[in-house]
Formats: sequence, C-alpha cells, structure tokens
Amino acid sequence: MVATQECFPFGCLLKYLFTLLGLFLFVLDIVLDVRTVVSFYQDGSYVYMAVLIFLLLGSSVLLQVFSWLWYSDSLELIETKVEKFAKEHLLIKPFHFLQLGVCLRFAGVIETSTKDILHQITNFRNGARHIIREDAKLKYDFLMIRLIEAFSENIPQLTLILTRILQRGELELVTGLKILTTAAALAFNVALYHQGMHVYGSKGFKMSWMSTVIYFLWNLLLIIPRVTALALFCSVLPCFIIAHFLSLWMLLVLVVWSQKTDHMKSPGWEWFFRAAVGVIWYFNWFNVSKKGCLKVKIAIYNSLMALDTAMLLGLWSWKVFEYAGCWNSLNPYVVIPTLLGLYVTGILVKIIYYKWLHPKLPEPSEERQFRQAATYDAGSTDSTDSTGLSPEDGAAAPAQPLTGVLKRSSTMVANFYF
Repeated sequence: MVATQECFPFGCLLKYLFTLLGLFLFVLDIVLDVRTVVSFYQDGSYVYMAVLIFLLLGSSVLLQVFSWLWYSDSLELIETKVEKFAKEHLLIKPFHFLQLGVCLRFAGVIETSTKDILHQITNFRNGARHIIREDAKLKYDFLMIRLIEAFSENIPQLTLILTRILQRGELELVTGLKILTTAAALAFNVALYHQGMHVYGSKGFKMSWMSTVIYFLWNLLLIIPRVTALALFCSVLPCFIIAHFLSLWMLLVLVVWSQKTDHMKSPGWEWFFRAAVGVIWYFNWFNVSKKGCLKVKIAIYNSLMALDTAMLLGLWSWKVFEYAGCWNSLNPYVVIPTLLGLYVTGILVKIIYYKWLHPKLPEPSEERQFRQAATYDAGSTDSTDSTGLSPEDGAAAPAQPLTGVLKRSSTMVANFYF
C-alpha cells in the first residue's frame, strides 16, 4: 500500500540507513554462508557441511516460491524501475529460478527508499510539510519473506553452528563471525517486520523505536533458550532432532489450519503457507489469525514451548555426563536454571510490551479501516506524491473485495494489531 505519514527528516534518514544496514547484512550473510561451507569441507566436517547446504537450499527455495507466487498476482502493482525492467523483459521468473528473487525485491526496496529520502530532503530544503509516502504495496510481501527467512534459515543455521561448537569444544573465527552475522540478520528481520507495521500508523497507530526495541528484546529472550536447548539436545542426541522437529512441526501445522488462515490465493498454496508458519512456530510465536482470544493462544503456545524446551534440556542433562571433554564445563544445574530464567524473563517482557507498548487501534472497526485504506491505495499510482491525503479521504469510496497483495497486507496488519 502507499501510506502517508509525517516524518521528521532525520527520522526518515535513520530508517533509510536501517534499510541499507539490512542490505549489508544480507550480502555479508551470503558471503559467510559460502565461507562456512568451505570451512566445514576443509575441516572434514562433511555431515555439518551437508546439513548446512540443505538448510541454505531449502530456505532459498521456500523464499523463492513465496516470492514468485506473490509477484505473480501483483505484477500490475510493480512501480519501481528495476522491477518494471525485469517484468518487461520477462526476467522475473528466471530470477526466481536462479534463486535471485529476493535480491530483486531488495533492489526494489532500496530504490523506493532512496526515492523517498531524496523527496523528503527536497521538501525539507524547500520548507514544505514533511510528508513521506512509502510504496508499500509490495513491501509487505518483502517483510513477510524476510521474516520467514529469519526462522527457516537464520535460526536453524545458528542452532547447527552452536551444536558443532558444543561437540568440538572450540570456537573458530569463521564460525564466530557467522554466529554474529546470523544473529544480527535475525535481529534485523524481526525489527524490520515490527517497524514495517508503522507504515499503517499515520493516524492512531503510533509506534516508537522503543516499542521496536522491547519487541525485539522479548523475542530475543524467548529465542535464545529455545535455540540453545535445541543445540544442546542435538549435540548429544543428533539422530533424534529430526524426529522431534517433524512431530512437533506437524502438530503446529494442524494448529495453524485450525486458525482458518486465508493468506494465499488458492487452498493448496495456503497449506504451503501454513507449513511455513509451522516452522516459525517451532522457534517463536507469530500471530496469523484473529480467530479466538489472543491472550489464550499466546498462553497455550508459550506453555507448550516451555514444556518442550524443559524436556529437551532434561534429555540433554541425562546424556551429557556420558561424554568427556568440553561437557565437563557445562553444568546442567547452572545451564538449565539460566535458560529457563531467560525464558520466564522473556515472557514477562512480552507481557509488558503487549500491555503498555503494543500499538493500539484507535477504534474497534479496524477491519473496515484497513479495507478502506487498501481500497483507496489501490487507485494510487504516484508513490512520491506529497499532497498529504490520508486513507480516510477515500472512505467515501465503495468497499471492494481485496485480492492479491492488498488482501495480504491488510490481513497481515490486522493480525499484528489484533
């Protein structure tokens, strides 16, 4: 959607630098992926190398499929020059076949962000009202793809590398850099998703950077114990981690199905989306439906994950004393209370966030407001216009059924503000 919001120039510059940081981390992560694979090969760690390649290729294919599906029903909304060029020369499908679809989307986001910041600086110099209109029609697909990447690639990679460190008892330079880059990419993708919701916040949906920091903090405090518990369990019972993932993942997919999600164009691809959400839920919570009470859903989910994490730690502590070497420095009586303490702290921070910092809807009819905003923006074609119109100006227009990216963005934001 094209959203209108007042923005202090330096705040816009900060968001632009944040986007560039994301691009830098994206490129650096790819470079270190290749370097880590080479390092595993040189060390003779062929099993780790094979698993890492599987994670990289599997996640890449998953992202390309989502990207292509969402491009295919939104081609008429493409406005950036780089994406128009790819569309006119029939390059979008080859780009995705070559696993470059996300790069194409990143190029579009960088182009749009650059156009927005230059327009904002011009307004600032001319003394005009500081208005920024962001081309978010396809940005919301980009945010969702990056979020899926965080949980289908970044976190599994982090778990694999931690497992290797635990088994070898040493930290190498390449793996250390890979851990830092992966953690930074994860942090960026989670924060980017949260800040991306602010595009809708031009009127009544206020969101501060502090809200984003706290949002990331509770995610971090819940993800760290989860990833560490999985790595510890995998380090002593590596053959059972696949069975654990598949059994829990299938249960989570069924739970997603019970939520009656409606994010994709066809029922078949909706199951594909539910499978991806199951992967996200394996590590952390992500709201995908307004069905049911949110507090009850979060309470049930966190209770299940806390029980599963405690079980993983218990199995690790049972097997750990059978191993020699580095295991002697890991005392289960210290590790387990520390990780569970972090998890409880994360839940408390999460409660604080939702009680005081989560942006609130200005009125209960949020679905109607989102639908009006999406309907208004569907007729907008100029992503740099600064007339200051708001979605409410299009309220008189008759509501039309939303499809494609407009439907996805509306659903995505409605679930977030729910």
